[in-house]
Amino acid sequence: MAKKWDEIPGEKELEETLSNIKSRGINVVVAENREHALEELKAMIPGGASVANGSSTTLAEIGFVDYLREGKHGWKNLHEEALKEKDPAKQSDLRRKMDTADYFLGSVNAISKNGELVACDQSGSRVSAYPFAAKNLILVAGFQKITNNLDDAMKRIRKHVFLLENERAKKAYGMGTALGKWVILEHEKIPNRTTLILVKEKLGF
Repeated sequence: MAKKWDEIPGEKELEETLSNIKSRGINVVVAENREHALEELKAMIPGGASVANGSSTTLAEIGFVDYLREGKHGWKNLHEEALKEKDPAKQSDLRRKMDTADYFLGSVNAISKNGELVACDQSGSRVSAYPFAAKNLILVAGFQKITNNLDDAMKRIRKHVFLLENERAKKAYGMGTALGKWVILEHEKIPNRTTLILVKEKLGF
């Protein structure tokens, strides 16, 4: 069953998906590989911009997490500010501030050929900026996350992504996860606010 959820669609299906995503007001950039994806991402964010990101295996795999941590980009790293704060109440406030970054980066768990982008998180902290709060939203995803329709997109998360994330969470935090907060991006009203970088390789869950 896992193979079904990790198959790379054919060219015709890809073109159909790209067209449908764009018709929903979401910009799409196709990257040949993870290195290309990182270069495209860096080119989109101007110097001096405030930047934050949700926890994402995909962002780690393309090298963005390390690049952001290195601090050679000229951006204001809101994620780092929140992590440095030791007071729980103040850190919580800073994490909410992250949602309103000039550029918020993350990924999605599934993409329907009809153009809907679907993401799920236990607490909601990884996806709370997606609907509105962030001034600009950049999402990165591998081609294997494309599914036939919205129903299959949600099945992919329940039957495949959840199992992998649950195991990762157990190793990282000593406890499993849960399907908590869902976000479905069906249409973007604000021109050029949301961009999806689709990468021609398997990335993330």
